[in-house]
Amino acid sequence: MNAIQRPIPDTPSSVRPLLTAAEREAIGRNAWFSALTPSLRHDILRLGHVTRHAHGDTIVEQGQPIRHWFTCASGALRFRRHTAAGKQVTLAYVEPGIWVGEAEVLYGRPCTYDAHAHGATTVLSVPEPVLRNLLQEHPSFGQALLTLQAKSMRSLYFVMEDMATMPLRARLAKQLLHLLERFGSRHAPAQSGRPLGLSLAQEELAGLVGSSRQRLNVELKWLERQGMISVRPRGIEVLDEEAMQALVAQAAAEGAQDVATD
Repeated sequence: MNAIQRPIPDTPSSVRPLLTAAEREAIGRNAWFSALTPSLRHDILRLGHVTRHAHGDTIVEQGQPIRHWFTCASGALRFRRHTAAGKQVTLAYVEPGIWVGEAEVLYGRPCTYDAHAHGATTVLSVPEPVLRNLLQEHPSFGQALLTLQAKSMRSLYFVMEDMATMPLRARLAKQLLHLLERFGSRHAPAQSGRPLGLSLAQEELAGLVGSSRQRLNVELKWLERQGMISVRPRGIEVLDEEAMQALVAQAAAEGAQDVATD
């Protein structure tokens, strides 16, 4: 399987794989990336290496060093971790334009997670020497990477808060809405459900919300009985986004009230 940490031969740029216009547009839609200076965005796209992966290909491997800062330009990336007991826990799925790996590359420590292609996926990776040169050549880049790390930490704090204050049902509804926003089609016909856009095993979805598969299955059936989702062989469809948003909002308000009264 392909892995971006493997040495990349010094191939002339004229014969290297290039991003398609749609892939460049997908990377450019990311708010963090679009806020970079035009010259920095140009250099990242110009100096990055494009690799194309089949479903399941390894991008980075837990316990191994990462030599590239990377994002997917099409498809999706699945992140998971192997626990000390040997269990695989799915941590996140990320859409095109989300950059990862800068902390591990600059810190020089082994990776704490696996990353795999989900579906046909294009990866744009920036080798460590290039990343360090960009930091020297573009004074604003260091601040931008600090902002990127701050956004990641902020997201982590929100996940920890949800785990501490929200029941599983609300966490599941919030995660499904999160996946729908990032991967679902925005052109679903009227009066029909919107597919998540990802084909997930229940074990993976359980990992995303911090649950067992058995408990997750109970909550999926409850959401289905309420007409909020439809669980089909090809994946989950969201039927009533407003009802799910109301469920999440109510749980968040109740959690905040409980914290205030403790």
